Amino acid sequence: TLAAAQAGRQLLLANKESLVVAGALFMTAVRAGGATLIPVDSEQNAIFQCLGDYRCGQAPPGVRRLLLTASGGPFRTTPLAALRDVTPDQACAHPNWSMGRKISVDSATLMNKGLEVIEAAWLFGLDAARIEVLVHPQSVVHSLVEYADRSVLAQLGVADMRVPIAHALAWPRRMDSGAGALDLAALGRLEFEAPDRVRFPALDLAYGALRAGGTAGAILNAANEVAVQAFLDGRLPFTDIAAVVARTLDALPGAPAQDLDGVLAADAHARRVAAALT
Repeated sequence: TLAAAQAGRQLLLANKESLVVAGALFMTAVRAGGATLIPVDSEQNAIFQCLGDYRCGQAPPGVRRLLLTASGGPFRTTPLAALRDVTPDQACAHPNWSMGRKISVDSATLMNKGLEVIEAAWLFGLDAARIEVLVHPQSVVHSLVEYADRSVLAQLGVADMRVPIAHALAWPRRMDSGAGALDLAALGRLEFEAPDRVRFPALDLAYGALRAGGTAGAILNAANEVAVQAFLDGRLPFTDIAAVVARTLDALPGAPAQDLDGVLAADAHARRVAAALT
């Protein structure tokens, strides 16, 4: 992705890790290379659609805040005392989306949404205070943008990745995605709630890494990947995933992310520290 940005390509970005790990370097490459960046991740693509004529990397004029929606995953209402004993298969049984096992676990811990907060900060040029997470169990509203006049625009659609993929492929035009139509009357109602920060401690870890800047995003992401794999392998309880990430962040103070070698070194160091904790 970095090479494509440097080459000035039209880049349909489908992985959030590029920005979480090396956001400053990546967005510098986008601007220097004259690349066009279009996010494919459903939440980021929803924001992009709500911003109209906009190029990623600059703070959009007139925008007060972004609201990223999260389903809440399979354990949104599970008693807290029961979370330690959940199994990998339970964590991977997402209620709305069919995804790989690692990203399904990230959705269950809400780390996936934390990574998207960092991704949004780099894509749309806004700081952590202007990016919020809203739990929306139906996964119909994919994200919202609130403007200075308090108007709120939202992008709605069925939970089908063909919709944002089609938008990105056809941009600035539109094409048939092959997805089904959204039937709001059949849904009846849409629910929203604030995320439970006790149930989902990973969310605050991601916000902390965003505020810290530098290599903190690389450390967060690396530690999480190690911890999630340990959980999937049966070596770590579900509730210890966020604990391993927190201890790794505490052990490794972030440094300026001046070049890719420094970012990759921070990633490798974080993996070693996290592995020792699992």
